[in-house]
Amino acid sequence: MSVASSRRYPSELRERAVRMVSESRSEHRSEWATIESVASKLGIGTAQTLLSWVRQAQVDAHQRGGATTDQVTELRRLRAEVKELKRANEILKSASVFFAAELDRR
Repeated sequence: MSVASSRRYPSELRERAVRMVSESRSEHRSEWATIESVASKLGIGTAQTLLSWVRQAQVDAHQRGGATTDQVTELRRLRAEVKELKRANEILKSASVFFAAELDRR
């Protein structure tokens, strides 16, 4: 699920919409028709947004391959941590060069 859609729509709405797609699938000629109908009824901007929620719910339920929401969240956290550690490492390298130069002057 994209970060933008998770901010724009409350999680309760996303969960309800995905559940409605699952429950009303038999009432429509295709999954896409179901998604369009539910998106329209719930005022979701585009059916494509709802489709991405449905696909992510299927991944989370291990019904479809891909990275689960928990895995994506953990990956984002780890990437941010790596970025911060690299930044701290660069600061420490600069500081060690500075202090080494100071010791050489003495």
